Amino acid sequence: MEPTTKQTSPAIPVAIIFGFALIALAIFFTSNEPKQTVTEETPEVEQGTIVDGTVPPPNSNDYIKGNPNASIVLIEYSDYECPFCKQFHSTMNQIMDEFGSTGQLAWVYRQFPITQLHPNAAIISEAALCVGDIGGNDAFWNFTDRVFDERDFDAPTNVTKLPEYAELAGISKTEYISCVSSRKMEDRVLASAEEGFNIGARGTPYSIIIVGDQQAVVNGAQPYQVVKDIVSSLIDQIEGGANTETTSS
Repeated sequence: MEPTTKQTSPAIPVAIIFGFALIALAIFFTSNEPKQTVTEETPEVEQGTIVDGTVPPPNSNDYIKGNPNASIVLIEYSDYECPFCKQFHSTMNQIMDEFGSTGQLAWVYRQFPITQLHPNAAIISEAALCVGDIGGNDAFWNFTDRVFDERDFDAPTNVTKLPEYAELAGISKTEYISCVSSRKMEDRVLASAEEGFNIGARGTPYSIIIVGDQQAVVNGAQPYQVVKDIVSSLIDQIEGGANTETTSS
């Protein structure tokens, strides 16, 4: 799903700094703070050095819940088998029920399977991307929600049910099996994981909030109230900045 271009007020990024500062215990600016340990550590990766970088904005390969042109975008790097990702997924669905319906927040799901801990995670990621490729954005989210909902907190996914989940998402079982068997999504999963690693992800869930040209990290499976406070604070700052700009003009 490809978002359209939306111009952001130049006053917003300045105001957002103060919004993030109010919740500094929960998030930190990627450009100003050292990397922090996240909920579930990833074993060391031999290739590549740790690189600080800017998170790529939503693009045509992404699946987005909410308004693609929202002022606030949360990009999550996630592992379908991670218990804390299941917890955070439920939290984010609550957050989207509250803020997504107003068009103020968009949630982007990107793949970060930790295969050293969860051998089936990459296969599930490929399956989800196959579902999205065949059925589109809604099918991807339907499948993703079902994968998390259908297992217990610390239980592995029953991968034999993935074709069933795909069908329930509206996908032809034949097309799904053809896509998964071809491993055509393997490179996309690897690229997403490499991207996450290069911008600091060492565990899951690892999320980035983007407002204007400001980017901040949300560490681990933060509870509902923390995420709600983050989003509410940013909305207040955006609306305050917009009101100030309108008044001054």
